[in-house]
Amino acid sequence: MSTSSTTGRHEAPAEPGRPATETFAEELRDAFAPRTLLLVVGVALLCLGFVLSYVGAFHAPTPHRIPVALVAPAQVSGQLVDGLNGIDGEPLRARAVEDEAAARRLLERDEISGALLVDPAATEDTLLVASGQGAAISTAVQRVLTAVEDEQGRTLAVSDAVPHQSGDPQGSSAFYVAVGAVLAGYLLAAVLGMAKGARPATFRRTLWRLAATVPYALAVGLGIAIITGPVLGAITGHVGAVFAVATLLVLSAATVTMSFQVLFGIFGIAATILVFVVVGNPSAGGAYPYPLLPGFWREIGPWLPNGAGVDALRSAVYFGGTGMAPALWVIVGWIAAGTVLTVLAARVISRRATA
Repeated sequence: MSTSSTTGRHEAPAEPGRPATETFAEELRDAFAPRTLLLVVGVALLCLGFVLSYVGAFHAPTPHRIPVALVAPAQVSGQLVDGLNGIDGEPLRARAVEDEAAARRLLERDEISGALLVDPAATEDTLLVASGQGAAISTAVQRVLTAVEDEQGRTLAVSDAVPHQSGDPQGSSAFYVAVGAVLAGYLLAAVLGMAKGARPATFRRTLWRLAATVPYALAVGLGIAIITGPVLGAITGHVGAVFAVATLLVLSAATVTMSFQVLFGIFGIAATILVFVVVGNPSAGGAYPYPLLPGFWREIGPWLPNGAGVDALRSAVYFGGTGMAPALWVIVGWIAAGTVLTVLAARVISRRATA
């Protein structure tokens, strides 16, 4: 009887091409191969970038040149505008308008975030805000102008000219719609990459993979619109707009992720996370609108799909679609860029493979 049968132990077969036993140094080299080490370092850097971006954007929201209108008698309006624009740190960018009706029109077109109506014959002035822009921005305007009024021994009455929907008290539902749609897009590309390879085996498979994004985006976009509208009542009366914007956002994230995968292989997912999560989410104007964000996030936000999606949704829901077109063109531009890059890169790789 053999030793293995008497002891009940069986030796595990060696892996093909590998000796039956390895030294500690050989096991260490195998565990920390250059490619593995590069992946680990990349993940660590992405995590650090995540913390840097989110904390950098949100740790100290500060008003910066928030657009406001001033309605006051002509003899004092110029002085008052100069005073508001001269506040330390430039929290406001004020301009005089002729009357309350003009100020309300600007608020309803999302061109300003507040309007101060000055009544020299009384000790109380009125501030018109638009909470549909997000609670953070209207609160910031109110805080700055309340301090100004206190210095003058005056009081401030606040009126909401563009109120938020009852199911959207913070005005943040648009942000979560954008986050969910973008997440759905790059997860589709990531899952396809894991199942079938980051780079499709043939050029035709690349085209099929791109084509698959369309019905997927339509289905997810419709689901998001139904959930946020009829199911939760967060954004009511705008199922069509939410459906359209969410669908475009899914397509933008999916096509761009696929282009990164074709260009960079497995590292394409890291590039996607960097663009859409690390940079895109904190700069989207969701938690804090652009005038409350630091310079880098404030400037880049409207040019990324996340921020453009938030802008388009808020415009559709609260401001009659005013200014919606530029935001939609930004998203469409990302879809076009992702699609073209995917096709061109796949074509080049296919030709090299058959050369």
